[in-house]
Amino acid sequence: MEGTTTRTTATLVPVLSPDSIEIAGVSFMADAAGALFLESDGLLVLADLHLEKGSSYATRRVFLPPYDTAATLARVTALVARYRPRTVIALGDSFHDRRAAERIHYADRDMLRALQAGRDWIWIAGNHDPDPPRDLGGQALETFSLGAIVFRHEPTQGVARGEISGHLHPVARVVTPRGSLRRRCFASDGERCVMPAFGAFAGGLNLRDAAFARLFGGRAPRAHVLGRDRVYAVADHHCHGD
Repeated sequence: MEGTTTRTTATLVPVLSPDSIEIAGVSFMADAAGALFLESDGLLVLADLHLEKGSSYATRRVFLPPYDTAATLARVTALVARYRPRTVIALGDSFHDRRAAERIHYADRDMLRALQAGRDWIWIAGNHDPDPPRDLGGQALETFSLGAIVFRHEPTQGVARGEISGHLHPVARVVTPRGSLRRRCFASDGERCVMPAFGAFAGGLNLRDAAFARLFGGRAPRAHVLGRDRVYAVADHHCHGD
């Protein structure tokens, strides 16, 4: 899968606190699964689940293993068990297309119901799912604000202090003397954050792409790279284009 494939073995040396990201003065725990958790509010944040991407491709006779929804929800289940959030926010493109809900297997529907039980669940509208399905529980919103932080799917252009978004699927190609790898990452400058895609089949866009420069004032954001068990803040000179 693009964004997660290791090319060669490299050692990531953390240069900041590896498991937290500060955004507009608010400190979030960064999980190596690709989620943010705000302990004070019991808030778990995910982006770009792209449920039913495999079945969407199958309608165009591109056949992928049809288990991406189950695999993605299993990873969400592990996070919910770990953090026991009071609220879960899914930052858009939770469903790969407008008809994804029609194709979800009943077992995956049951898993979603179990995940939502006893907590608030917010579906943020994305470009793939501008009208999140209403028969799968949760509340559908365009954006959600909590104090100084605003959650939306697509990052706004220009200054956006306190914004947490998805959409761009950031990945970093990290090069060190011991080798290189390409991994999903959080992209942040301390003022805003673009989250990695969470979906099993989601691809990725290199942090060196111009799309990120336009969001961060022409500067490269810091890459908080997803490792096997932790998140590593990687120095800028270790991150390269594809």
